[in-house]
Amino acid sequence: MKIVIQRVNSAKILINNEIERTVEKGIVVYFGISKDDTIDKIDYFVNKIKTLRLWGEEDKGFQLNIEDSKGEILIVSQFTLYGDCTKGTKPKFNDAMKPEDAKEIYNIFVEKIKEIGLKVETGEFGSHMEITQVNDGPVTLIIEK
Repeated sequence: MKIVIQRVNSAKILINNEIERTVEKGIVVYFGISKDDTIDKIDYFVNKIKTLRLWGEEDKGFQLNIEDSKGEILIVSQFTLYGDCTKGTKPKFNDAMKPEDAKEIYNIFVEKIKEIGLKVETGEFGSHMEITQVNDGPVTLIIEK
């Protein structure tokens, strides 16, 4: 599994040009699942998201986590995190999990994130999505296990 976390002041997702979901100050989480991943890795990522200190007062750096800052979370499935661009000009996605298997893991991940108790919005697995976000910092982290 691999996630990209971006700290945002706001983010909006438009799904299939119809459904709009928004978050204010918080994070956008792009969530990728490899063909070798299993659900037992999910708790590691949920704990990271819950405990990472990404906010702070002006001169004190990274002191507060998502709960402390009462942030909001937007989760987006992102199989392209496993795109291989080493050969040729077209990415290959051989390392990404097949959609029918990945969807189950994605849904479990989303439910566990919701247990944190903050506002959580999501994209829609397998749909075309347009994401607009106002990055804060910018702060972008890549976490994989």
